[in-house]
Amino acid sequence: MDGALTFLGIETSCDDTAAAVVRSVPGGPGAILSSVVLGQAALHAAFGGVVPEIAARAHAEKADLAVEAALAQAGTGLGALDGIAVTSGPGLIGGLLAGVMLARGLAAATGLPVIGVNHLAAHALTPRLTEGLAFPYLVLLVSGGHAQFLRAQGTSAFARLGGTIDDAPGEAFDKVAKLLGLPQPGGPSVEAEAAKGDPARFALPRPLLDRPGCELSFSGLKTAVLRARDGLVAAQGGLTEADRADLCAAFQAAVAEVLAEKTRRALAAAGTGALAVAGGVAANGTIRAALQAVAEAAGARFLAPPLALCTDNGAMVAFAGAERWREGAQSGDDLAARPRWPLDAASPAMLGGGKKGAKA
Repeated sequence: MDGALTFLGIETSCDDTAAAVVRSVPGGPGAILSSVVLGQAALHAAFGGVVPEIAARAHAEKADLAVEAALAQAGTGLGALDGIAVTSGPGLIGGLLAGVMLARGLAAATGLPVIGVNHLAAHALTPRLTEGLAFPYLVLLVSGGHAQFLRAQGTSAFARLGGTIDDAPGEAFDKVAKLLGLPQPGGPSVEAEAAKGDPARFALPRPLLDRPGCELSFSGLKTAVLRARDGLVAAQGGLTEADRADLCAAFQAAVAEVLAEKTRRALAAAGTGALAVAGGVAANGTIRAALQAVAEAAGARFLAPPLALCTDNGAMVAFAGAERWREGAQSGDDLAARPRWPLDAASPAMLGGGKKGAKA
């Protein structure tokens, strides 16, 4: 479909209720007309992580308000839209249902088409939203729940080159923060502490660097931080501020080194001239710098989204929906939430499967 498309995007897959209005044009970057994100950090702070039931209720209460705010910020109404895009998976089922039912209701009321969007694909397509990056390209998707190397070949065509076999890096950041008594979300907390620490003080492992390929593992690294912490507590009765900062710095350095080396291998295997990083962990400055150095050494273009587009947002969903609609995709009354929805269905599941299919 030629011409500009204006789409509303709704994102409720985890703990951010988001909505945005984006204008997409063929072959070029999109224009973000509005972006509203209503976070839930305060609701989950006392529990050390996201509580699905609390998240779902908050989405149900706030999703329509986020849409209303996004339309007002864009200075437009539902009648001026070409379609509605909504994250329909993967994610927490309660939150997904809140977004999908809102989108279906708006579509029924307005007659607008509704497009179900894969949350991971939306992250992976962000370089096209911001830079108009042409296919193919390598994308490293790193977030609280996912870590994958993907060769992006089309709007709905991704080939996985490797990924995590256990914890995602964002999950490891959150768990390390909890181990060290730092506030959630763990990524920003650990990064802030690491800036004050000595990364060379603790010799933490670099998981799977001794094996070929692009697979990742962070569970053992998290356990190594736990053992180092327990050793300090046993020896001196607790942790000093310097201990905490040094542990964070050592952990962050280990994650950055592993991601950099695995990215170097993935870039060589992908055979593309561009490396894009997406997802919440892409906001980490040390990791960004390490990945940029890898791309420059390989003579590849490096793209990282603005910090506001690293974490979950409605703009990436709106853009992905417009891209899919342009190619003829459309969801109907059968649009449903999909807690599991791998991008590369042809590859074996990284984290196992179940009755509902592969987890990732």
